[in-house]
Amino acid sequence: MESEQDTGPVRHRDQGEWLARFADRILVVCPRCGGRADVAPRPGLPALEYYSELLFRPRRLTCAACGAHAEWTAAVQGGGLVAAQLGGTEDPFFRRPLWLQTRCASRVLWAYNVAHVDALAAYAGAVLREGGTGATRAMFPRLPRWMKESGRRTEVLAGLERLRALSERSAPGDRSDAAHEHGDGARPYRARYFRGGPY
Repeated sequence: MESEQDTGPVRHRDQGEWLARFADRILVVCPRCGGRADVAPRPGLPALEYYSELLFRPRRLTCAACGAHAEWTAAVQGGGLVAAQLGGTEDPFFRRPLWLQTRCASRVLWAYNVAHVDALAAYAGAVLREGGTGATRAMFPRLPRWMKESGRRTEVLAGLERLRALSERSAPGDRSDAAHEHGDGARPYRARYFRGGPY
C-alpha cells in the first residue's frame, strides 16, 4: 500500500536564526583575478560555542585559481574584540563584493554561501510562514519586503536558483554582472566580545 503524500501547503517555521549562522564560509570576488575566492575562519581555532563568535574569529581569504590570500583579525577596543558588521553585498571582513549576487525584481539578491541560499529558498518558497522566537537578531524578519511578497515568490526562487548555480562556478568569466561594489555596507552596531585575550 502506498503511503499518502502530504498535499498541504509548504510551511516555514522561523527558528530565530540570524545571519551570523551563515558567516562560516563566504564566497567573494577575488581582489586579484576577479574569480571566486573563499573567506573562512583561520584553521586551528577552538570549536565554536556560539555562531556569534564567527564575527570575531581571525579570517583568511584564499583564491585557489590565482593564489591570492589575505588575513583579517578583529580590532580591539576597550579590551574587547570588535565584531565584523553583517549585511549588505560585501563580505563583513575584507569588504569584498560577494560572489553570490544576481539581479532580481530590479534589485540585487545576495547570499554568503549555499547554506544561506537554501535557508532563503525554504523561506521564500513557503506558503505559510510561522512566526519566530522573537530573537532580536533573527534573519527572516529583517529581509526586505520585496523578498517576502507572495507575488514575487517565483521571481525570488528563480534568483536563488541562479545563485545556487553561481556557487558551482569559480572563473572570472563566470562572475555575475551584479557582483561588484554597491556601497550598501551594513549599519555599524560595534558589538564587542570579551574573551580574555586574542585568538
